[in-house]
Amino acid sequence: TRENYEHERFRAENQRFFETFRRAEVYGALSGPSNEMVASLAIGAVILYGGYSVISGVRTQGDFIAFVTSMLLLYDPMKKTTRINSVIQAGLAAAERIFEILDRRSEIVEHPQALELHVKQPQIEYRNVSFYYPVARRTESRDGRSGIAQVLGTEFPYAIRDVSFVVPPGETLALVGMSGGGKSTLVNLLPRLYDPQEGQILVDGVDIRLVTLNSLRKSIAIVSQHTFLFNDSIWRNIAYGRENASMQDVEAAARAANAHNFITGLPHGYDTVIGEQGLKLSGGERARIAIARALLRDAPILILDEATASLDSESEGLVQEAIDRLMQGRTVLVIAHRLATVRRANRIMVLVRGEMVEAGTHEELLARGGEYAKLYRLQFRDAHGAMLSNAGQAAEA
Repeated sequence: TRENYEHERFRAENQRFFETFRRAEVYGALSGPSNEMVASLAIGAVILYGGYSVISGVRTQGDFIAFVTSMLLLYDPMKKTTRINSVIQAGLAAAERIFEILDRRSEIVEHPQALELHVKQPQIEYRNVSFYYPVARRTESRDGRSGIAQVLGTEFPYAIRDVSFVVPPGETLALVGMSGGGKSTLVNLLPRLYDPQEGQILVDGVDIRLVTLNSLRKSIAIVSQHTFLFNDSIWRNIAYGRENASMQDVEAAARAANAHNFITGLPHGYDTVIGEQGLKLSGGERARIAIARALLRDAPILILDEATASLDSESEGLVQEAIDRLMQGRTVLVIAHRLATVRRANRIMVLVRGEMVEAGTHEELLARGGEYAKLYRLQFRDAHGAMLSNAGQAAEA
C-alpha cells in the first residue's frame, strides 16, 4: 500500500532531473544563436575587408576567393568545437565513476610464488584465527561529493577471535550457535573470501595464503541457504559445477541429489528453463539442484551453510538424504541452526560472539549442560510448543 509514496518520490526525483536538463537546454539554445551571430559578423568583416583590398589592388580576385573558400570550409568544424566542452565534461564525470571501480584492487591477493594446491588428505586446520570486518564511514569532500572511506583498526569488535580446531580428512565438523555468532564468517575464510588479520588456515598442511586462489577454490564445494541459479536450463545449472560435463554425468548427479524425479516431471525435463534465481522451482527443488551441482564438482572439501533452512519437513528429508550422500568421503564444515541436522557430525563446535566456547560430540555437549545444551533445550521447547499448538488447532477444527 505504498504506491502513493513511491509515486511521489519518483515524481520529485523526475522533476529534479527535468529542471537540470531544462537549464542545460536553455544555456545551449542561448549559446547557439550567439555563436552564429559572432561568426556571421566575422565573415561579413572578412568579406568587407577582402573586397576592399581587391578593389584597392592589394590582392587579386583569385586570392580573395581562395581565402573565403578556406574560411567557409573551416566554419563548420570550428562551430562544432564550441560543443566539445559539454561532451568532455559529461565524459569526465562518467569516467570518474568507471575508473573508481576499475582502479580498485582486490584485498585478496595471491602470493608472488603461489603454488598449486593438490589435496591428497583434505585436512582443515585453523590456528589461532582472528578476524574483524573493516568499518566503513561516509565521507564528504569540499565540493559536496560523498564517498565511502575504509577505517581500519583493532579497536573494532572481532567477528572471530582466537579460534583453533582441526578437521581430519573425511570427518564432519558442525558449527552451531545463535545468529551473529560468526559461523558464516568462519567458513568464508576457508575459500579466502576474506583473509584473517591474525592466525593461519591450513589445508592438507599448507597455508592457504601460499597457494593459488583457483586451485584452492577448485578444492571446495559450497551449498548455501541462498542458492544461486541462472535463468537457464536445469542441466546447464547442474553442469556449471564441472567443465565439459556430459548429460550422463548431470543425470547421475541429479539422481544422487534426489532431483531426477521432479526434473523428469517438468514439461521439458532437463531442458526446462527455471527463471532468475530458479524462481519457477520450490525451495527444496532449488536446494537439490545446488547439491547435484556440488556432487558433479566432486571437490574433496564441502561447506554446507544452512542448506536445509526454511524447508518443510518433506523437502528437508529429501534434501538431507541427498546431503548425506554428498558428505560421504569428504571433509565437511556444516552450519545449521536446526540441531537435529548436526547430531551425526563427528564433532560439534559452539560459537558465541566469535569465540569457541565448547566442542565435542552431541552426547558429550548435552551432558556438560553448557551453551549447546541450552540451544538444544530451546529448540526442543519451541518444537514441542509448535506441536501442541498444531494439535490444538486440529482439535478445534
